Amino acid sequence: MMVAGIGSRKGVQVEDVLAAIETALEAHGLAMSALSALATAALKKDEEAVAAAGRTLNLPVIIVDDAALRAASSGTLSNSSLSQESAGTPSVSEASALAVAGKGATLLGPRTVLGPVTCAIAISGDAP
Repeated sequence: MMVAGIGSRKGVQVEDVLAAIETALEAHGLAMSALSALATAALKKDEEAVAAAGRTLNLPVIIVDDAALRAASSGTLSNSSLSQESAGTPSVSEASALAVAGKGATLLGPRTVLGPVTCAIAISGDAP
């Protein structure tokens, strides 16, 4: 399973989210078709652009609850004080991706920041 974790400022546009996902995937030489799901933190559950990106890509958007987000935080590579203050994790995108990809998941690298959106790619522990 390959998951794109999404973090963003409030009120972002779907184009911003899609561009961040594409940029993150391209950084790892991957195509959009490699993704299994999008993930984001509970505090972003009402962010329409993230939901719209899921619909556009025909992928589920999985909302990560606060406890799962914090549990996955030890595996993050980036450290944002704003993310830590607002979400209780050093990186919403990285922790979300790790939480959804499951036990043994790893990040392909640190999050990609593209304007108001961050995107991190994680693969499950059972992925090749």
